[in-house]
Amino acid sequence: MRRAIRKHATDFIALIILFVIAIGVSGYIIYNQDARPAIPLLEAKPKKLNFELSDAQAVTPGQGQSVRVAGVQVGKITEVHPKNGIAVVTTEIEPKWWNKIQVRTDATALLRPRTGLKDMFIELDPGGRGQRVPDNGTIPVQNTAPDIDPDEILSAFDTDTRSYLQLLINGAGKGLKNRGDDLNAVFKALGPTERDLNRVSSAIASRRVALKELVHRYGDLTNTLADKDREIKTLVTAADAVFRAIGSQQQNVQLAVSRLPGTLRQTETTLGKVNTYAQVLRPTLNSLRPAFRQLDTTNRQVLPFVREAYPITKNKIRPFVQVARPQVRNLRPAAVNLARATPDFTSTFHELNRFFNMAAYNPGGRQGLTGNPQTDSARDEGYLYWVAWLGQLTDSMFSTSDANGSFRRAALGFDCATIKSQVTANPAAGPLIGFSNALNDTALCGGDNSNSSFIPQVNLPVPIPGLKQTKAKAKATGGGR
Repeated sequence: MRRAIRKHATDFIALIILFVIAIGVSGYIIYNQDARPAIPLLEAKPKKLNFELSDAQAVTPGQGQSVRVAGVQVGKITEVHPKNGIAVVTTEIEPKWWNKIQVRTDATALLRPRTGLKDMFIELDPGGRGQRVPDNGTIPVQNTAPDIDPDEILSAFDTDTRSYLQLLINGAGKGLKNRGDDLNAVFKALGPTERDLNRVSSAIASRRVALKELVHRYGDLTNTLADKDREIKTLVTAADAVFRAIGSQQQNVQLAVSRLPGTLRQTETTLGKVNTYAQVLRPTLNSLRPAFRQLDTTNRQVLPFVREAYPITKNKIRPFVQVARPQVRNLRPAAVNLARATPDFTSTFHELNRFFNMAAYNPGGRQGLTGNPQTDSARDEGYLYWVAWLGQLTDSMFSTSDANGSFRRAALGFDCATIKSQVTANPAAGPLIGFSNALNDTALCGGDNSNSSFIPQVNLPVPIPGLKQTKAKAKATGGGR
């Protein structure tokens, strides 16, 4: 076997190539057959739809007879058979159109010829108000209409009408005699129009559901308006009254219209500012977005606290608020008066604060007490410190007293030369001449009188309430130098 293949390798390869070509051609032919089953794993299984017709004349499966919706082919006729005195035509709808057309139970179908040679097709109107027809569902005979044959049309006419129709057809034949080329040219000229109409039909088919819904809604609207004739009459009457009122205000309307440009300009300016505000607001909202995203987490974390606080608020705080509400209403006038007086209180306490700051302000504070005399002496004490110091000195000043009461010390200083000059110059000081001679004593004033001084200390009585001052007591001490 292998030896024979090697010997006739060329012929063997040629046979294999011819076999592959035959398989490819057979597959192409089968793929383009109209009445073939779907190829598994390569094509989606088509949906079946049955039509019951009273007459299925010239319907021949496998001859490319199709199902059309608004002029667009959506499926093919695959089978026809009689059932209970009517013809049942089985079709296969392409899966890509099945969900788009959505055939309903109120769908209608017409059997029509595509050409004069009885090349039949089914024109389908999917309907729109019934239930969806399932796969392998059936459109009943009452929703379908068969093709009308010419003899049936002619049989419906009387004798005269048939004669006139015969004359019309004969006249058309005579008119088109020897004009086949012209008629062909006309049909060729209509080719672009036919293609455009085909695109229009395809677009309408893709939008047929929306158009059907629009027509349906429009029908509901007209029916509703027909039932509301009185309301419409009232509406027209009211509109007439409104228009009459507007007509009577013609000057005001003109004034409003004249002010409209300014209003529109102001609106434009306002919208510009709003646009600027929106541009500023947008980053703010973007910045707040993370916080908003955390609200759920925050709410979940706050929920235990709310559950715990709710009974307290309900059972304790709420009764307290209900009891306190009348007293709060009574406090309202006082609170109003207090609010009016608050600015004066604020100013008063502000000035008092300034006064106490001036009296008690100590820049160094207690921090100045370091135990070092040099640094402690540098402290800047406030007025209250010195007031206490003044009280201490005053108490020390009046600490000496006797049976006659308290007295205060005083010191007078002068030298011996001054005393002698005053005694000599004053004639009334005669009794003091002996005292002046005593000042010449070197033991009292020293050898140099000009450098000697005499400092007497005098205790002056100070009147104290409750004590009677009877006399002044003076003590003098002196020294020389």
